Amino acid sequence: MRTIAILPVKSFSAAKQRLAGLLGAGSRQALAQAMFSDVLTSLRHVPGLDAVAVVTSDRVAESAALGERVQVLRDTEQAGQSEAALIGIRYAQAAGYERVLLVPGDTPLVDSRDVAALLELDASVVIVPDRHGIGTNALLIAPPDAIAPSFGPGSFDRHVAAARAAGVKFAVERISTLMFDVDTPDDLADLSAALDERRGHAPSTRGALRQLDRSRARASAARIAPASA
Repeated sequence: MRTIAILPVKSFSAAKQRLAGLLGAGSRQALAQAMFSDVLTSLRHVPGLDAVAVVTSDRVAESAALGERVQVLRDTEQAGQSEAALIGIRYAQAAGYERVLLVPGDTPLVDSRDVAALLELDASVVIVPDRHGIGTNALLIAPPDAIAPSFGPGSFDRHVAAARAAGVKFAVERISTLMFDVDTPDDLADLSAALDERRGHAPSTRGALRQLDRSRARASAARIAPASA
């Protein structure tokens, strides 16, 4: 079954606004770019995927996505993750793909072996929830228009309801390496802890977090120095 992964990517400069109280704009941009890089690298190594479509309006993401089996699709409307996913789905249908895998760009722990196993499941729709069981961190759909994507808060229940309404066979798979997305400071802390337990995973994200730690340490030292002089 010809399968394409669709990876919607928001402009890095506008990414992760809910981390603004913790990270400056440059740090948020660097983190978003690093997570995207790790997700794309993992998807490129999934043997069951025929191609990857990156849907974005960000020039940096476009440049990073250039390579074998990767198609860049322009997100001219920038109307959100679901709408960006639909751009990819329409491309997949026109190009003759029989199945799509929707993956967000902020799940840097994703493992190519887990994705390969996901592709082996016998279901028209496979829903991978986030670790809270509220959102959706991956969606496998065959044919590509079997259900419409509806990401955002509460998307897990919406996708389950959509699969039931469509009368298709569906499965819910809780995959640990796909369940760590980053939206809030707590998510970032959980991701850091998970990385400590998974040596070798997500090297770009790991490097970005180390740089953030060094920046915080320097800022803290600068604040303390005058008081101790």
